[in-house]
Amino acid sequence: MALIAAGGLFGAVLFTASGERSAVLVVARDVPVGAAITDADIAPASLALDPAVKAVPVAKKSGLVGQRAAVALKAGSLLSPGQVTNASLVKTGDQLVGVALKPSQMPASRLAPGQRVLIVWTPDQAVAATAGGKPGDPVSAPKTLPATVVAVGVPAPATGVLVVDVAVPSSEGPMLAARVAMGGVALIIAPQEAG
Repeated sequence: MALIAAGGLFGAVLFTASGERSAVLVVARDVPVGAAITDADIAPASLALDPAVKAVPVAKKSGLVGQRAAVALKAGSLLSPGQVTNASLVKTGDQLVGVALKPSQMPASRLAPGQRVLIVWTPDQAVAATAGGKPGDPVSAPKTLPATVVAVGVPAPATGVLVVDVAVPSSEGPMLAARVAMGGVALIIAPQEAG
């Protein structure tokens, strides 16, 4: 009887000590930076938190759905307010251009919204030939255009062609669209900024 009473007392102390729990949100699955947050990406959890820890209460879940990940979110981590943003990846002065790419025109690495890339003008052999060169002649350094990935489509089943929406300066948008229409672009991953 004494053991049962002691066990009950220990359980009561433990319950009291852990009674200061908060209903907060945690990341349910990995979300790349820039991606829109869905209902399935975040889940409720009840945790005992230090008052200094900034967490998002469960009550704010509906307001987070549709916002974007400001940083890469890892499954199982506590969600903090600074990790989400409602800012668009298309900034003022930018245009959104869809770039259709064959598998040979881009890296095999997975692309994610918010990722910095370079669009490369590929040589047009017909233009090179009319300018006095011959097909296969070396070309001068290719022109590159910095861009930000906004959305990544699904590869077409038959061809593997993937459409990537990128944000570029408005002054470059029409030229990029024209190059894409001729199939004269490739995409490379730009060096990512630290931090």
